Amino acid sequence: MAPVATFAAMSPTPLPDPRADLLAATRILAARRWRIAATLTAMMVVVYFGFIALVAFQPAMLGGLVTEGLSLGIVLGALVIVAAWLLTLAYVTWANRVYDPALATLRQQRLNAGTSVGTTAAANVDSNP
Repeated sequence: MAPVATFAAMSPTPLPDPRADLLAATRILAARRWRIAATLTAMMVVVYFGFIALVAFQPAMLGGLVTEGLSLGIVLGALVIVAAWLLTLAYVTWANRVYDPALATLRQQRLNAGTSVGTTAAANVDSNP
């Protein structure tokens, strides 16, 4: 008796979908952006709540003078604000150097591949200004 061919064995090899590669690349880029944002956010939370913890549990230390008329609490409070600026600068610099060019490349690849705008994540990238 001859072996019976299964449907899967008879079906042709599927053609690669260029949208699948673009979607995967878009998801990788989005995950990378999320990791950067989460890391910077965690850093800011540590700085801010560290300062708040010092205010709550070590008020005498923060009341100590660094110089005449300038307490340690004022200096550390100003450093919290500076830390926020620096972390924002770090994100903007990363986004301008890495994220925006990578996103522009993905958009161009999508246009070059001739994919239509649909409901995929790669297609929705253009909807965010």
